[in-house]
Amino acid sequence: MSELESIIIETNPQPDAAVIWLHGLGADGNDFVPIIEQMQLPANMGIRFVFPNAPIRPITINQGYPMPGWYDVSSLSIVEQEDEAGIRESSAILKQLCQAEEKKGISPERIVVAGFSQGGAIALHCGCRYPQTLAGIMALSTYMPLPDTLDDEFSDAARYTPVFMAHGRQDDVVAFEYGHKSMELLEARGMQVEWHEYDMAHSVCMEEIIHIRQWLMNIL
Repeated sequence: MSELESIIIETNPQPDAAVIWLHGLGADGNDFVPIIEQMQLPANMGIRFVFPNAPIRPITINQGYPMPGWYDVSSLSIVEQEDEAGIRESSAILKQLCQAEEKKGISPERIVVAGFSQGGAIALHCGCRYPQTLAGIMALSTYMPLPDTLDDEFSDAARYTPVFMAHGRQDDVVAFEYGHKSMELLEARGMQVEWHEYDMAHSVCMEEIIHIRQWLMNIL
């Protein structure tokens, strides 16, 4: 698996926590960099933010046009005809990124996997299967992919990983109901999910950024 390019931003010279944040389809690692400044985290919080760029792949729903994507999408109903191979490949990449942070001395309970849309789906897939309890899973405007495989693959350690989920009620890309059903799926498995919903489409709003800040301060 080739190394992905990542944008890395450290909030101070000795970070003791890491947030690995995956962008949505067709975007890149720069997409969520501005949020770091908008969150105005306390100066004493040392976090390494890692924003990887997804591999370029042909996307069926866009007439096969190649673009950055964590997996292929072949239907407007994203939960049908899922690209299992692509999802598993990107989930394995995220696991490797977490393990790279562990090698740099960051313990798993100080690592957050995060993502928006497609990126959030990969964060949920990987975080629920990670062999250690992570600091948290942040899943924005997204859903749990491959839900039928979750019970067989769910990690006992993941039960103790806190989850932040946020979704726009007017989301026209990932339907609100997909996000809400995914939250119920996690709660049914004993996970602690902090759920937020907003009057917005498939995007991020300032109120959400404030909630993300509060959640990160609580878990880190």
